Amino acid sequence: MTATILVVDDEPDLEALVLQKFRRQIRDGAVAFVFAHDGIEALASIEQHPHVDMVVSDINMPRMDGLSLLAKLQEAEDKKSTIIVSAYGDMSNIRTAMNRGAFDFLTKPIDFGDLEMTIDKTIRHVEMMREARRRQAEAERAHASLSRYFSPQIASRLAAIGDSDGMEVHWREIATIFTDITSFTSLVETAAPEVLGALLNEYVGGMTDVVFAHEGTVAKIIGDAIQVLFNAPGDQPDYARRAIACAHDLDIWAQAFRERWKEKGVNFGVTRIGVHAGSALVGNFGGSRFFDYTAYGDTINTAARLEAANKHLGTRICVSAAVAEAAGDFQGRPVGDIMLRGRSEPLRAFEPLQDAPFKAPATAQYVEAFAKLEAGDATAMPAFAALVGLHADDALAGFHLKRLLNGAKGVRMQLE
Repeated sequence: MTATILVVDDEPDLEALVLQKFRRQIRDGAVAFVFAHDGIEALASIEQHPHVDMVVSDINMPRMDGLSLLAKLQEAEDKKSTIIVSAYGDMSNIRTAMNRGAFDFLTKPIDFGDLEMTIDKTIRHVEMMREARRRQAEAERAHASLSRYFSPQIASRLAAIGDSDGMEVHWREIATIFTDITSFTSLVETAAPEVLGALLNEYVGGMTDVVFAHEGTVAKIIGDAIQVLFNAPGDQPDYARRAIACAHDLDIWAQAFRERWKEKGVNFGVTRIGVHAGSALVGNFGGSRFFDYTAYGDTINTAARLEAANKHLGTRICVSAAVAEAAGDFQGRPVGDIMLRGRSEPLRAFEPLQDAPFKAPATAQYVEAFAKLEAGDATAMPAFAALVGLHADDALAGFHLKRLLNGAKGVRMQLE
């Protein structure tokens, strides 16, 4: 790479001397020189040659001296590394120049051997600074891209260590969340575009903020559906607990959002949430041209099916036994053993509960009724009937009562 050097001096013979002394470097393409006779001409030359890498400037010149030129160069966004040249005894001006940001200085009469060494040193500095700016720009681009998927803390960490760390496709134990909105297609077909745009942008932005607050990774946003990962790309030993806590906060935020828009006359659907834990194929599936950090496998499919199961169960959050057990100290109530589409074995599912409803008498009554149902106890039906009568909003108890009335004896159910 050729380094371009601007020499600023009003001595008429200096240009010929420089070109003579550096003829080999010029011929080899190592350096190129541009010349100016004062500060004003130098600034005009830089406008014409913005690729100038460094400036060698005398101090005493007409119209604009070297110190004034140095000040102008330091004010510019693209600061040029500058070598100041002055008489040997003019240490006061040299000191002023260094304080104003000069990279180095030379004394007159110029020793061309010294000039060559100083130019070489300055070129190395310029290349080092250019490489630092390039790396910073790459880091900023990486951070901007990663911020679409990861919390600010994780994005900053990944941008600092490089996107190859943890981005390669590999099998990993994760917890994953799937969310979706009921009747969203109908809303799309009836809402005005400007209303739908504001609605969806606020919803996705708010849900993403909740995910990032728990340091989750947003793997996909497809319309109104959101897929979230925990324990990827970085290690999160409490990933299952994080996932369940995040699901609760997503539910709270989505319910409040729904009420806000209901007051504006917009009937926004209920957000359903499914959570599962297991092994998945995780990494960047976008190749070299597109960054697509996501996950694939049965764990992902199961979380999506658990989200859909809420529709039949009358719940808003449905989690698997795998994630409940991995979380430890899980608070919730059993849904039953459900056969999800695409699975050959039943999966035990739960509805997670916040602290207050978990400790409420209704939950203990439900668990007792469920135990009777699981044991085939004939008193399960009146137990659920009493529970539904006392708590009319208990959709899950009502679901099991309906199954009993339809003749289903156990707790295993087939769900699409």
